[in-house]
Amino acid sequence: MAAKIKKGDRVVVLAGKDKGKQGAVLQVLPKEDRVVVEGVNIVSRHTKPTQADPQGGIKNKEAALHVSNVAIVDSKGKPTRVGFKIEGDKKVRVAKTTGEVING
Repeated sequence: MAAKIKKGDRVVVLAGKDKGKQGAVLQVLPKEDRVVVEGVNIVSRHTKPTQADPQGGIKNKEAALHVSNVAIVDSKGKPTRVGFKIEGDKKVRVAKTTGEVING
């Protein structure tokens, strides 16, 4: 099945502790139905010192969100659902609110 959300898309969080925050998709995990969004769902990871990182300590990183808790932002800055349309011989993603083709 075609992906409704892809790496690099601008999304807004619909539910959870970071509701309303926007960010770019850094990674998509299709088998788990999850996405990693830049600057959203930050968790602390306690790491031991290693040769690569002799300091160790507490590191902050983005954790994955379920794909149902994010929506693509359309050209007007509003969250939108994604549909598909055939243009010529290509299948393209379309924003449901505006009807515009989503690039990428």
